[in-house]
Amino acid sequence: MVFGRNTTIPVGGADTGANPGRPPVPTGASAPALAGRGLVKTYGTQRALDGVDIEIAPGEAVAVVGPSGSGKSTLLHVLAGILPADAGEVFAGGTRIDDASETARSELRRTRFGFVFQSGMLVAELTAEENAALPQLLGGLGRGAALATARDRLGRLGLAGKERHRPGELSGGEAQRVAIARALGHRPNVIFADEPTGALDSRTGGETMRALLDSAAGTGAAVVVVTHDRDLAASLPRTVTMRDGRIDGVRGSVAGVVS
Repeated sequence: MVFGRNTTIPVGGADTGANPGRPPVPTGASAPALAGRGLVKTYGTQRALDGVDIEIAPGEAVAVVGPSGSGKSTLLHVLAGILPADAGEVFAGGTRIDDASETARSELRRTRFGFVFQSGMLVAELTAEENAALPQLLGGLGRGAALATARDRLGRLGLAGKERHRPGELSGGEAQRVAIARALGHRPNVIFADEPTGALDSRTGGETMRALLDSAAGTGAAVVVVTHDRDLAASLPRTVTMRDGRIDGVRGSVAGVVS
């Protein structure tokens, strides 16, 4: 089972209005890249998500901010299918995905979602070009073609000449650019970035974010950034603020946000 960029996911189904009092998620050409309806996630007695509704438009860049424990990272992980919600629904391209099997959600993350984390999470034993090529190699593309594509992406991100360096031979900013190249390798619909500049100084962090946003814009991918960095958040068109598991406010265009 392979999910291409424009493939209908063969699990779950279209929104049938199962969440009473909430508008249905659009389908077809008007469908959001990503949407959550009534999302609830509980740890013990604490609700990390308390009925969150959110939509991300295709190609949109959104920052999710809030104090520690506000639920922002949990929201990202639920939207990405990494964590199951206790209640609510998640849609990708208008198709419900939260009720898919773990195998199907794993395939979705590999083919239609991209990820950039704070530490990069590169494979230490692999070179930069091998790390960048991983999604395509796992997808069955031949090694030669996958590495050639990875080298091109790395060059576009300013890493020409670093292709055969291992993560330990790269600076923090260079390693994050390799992670960006990896995230973009299969032309995802959505890129999830969890504190992507948290381990970088302000200048390197700014350069890294510009590289991520420019690269995503070139492929039409939406970007969801969880961050504590208020300057980074202010640089994006829309900021969603979370507090106590709920959306507490929105700055910028509210198109695609359900309140």
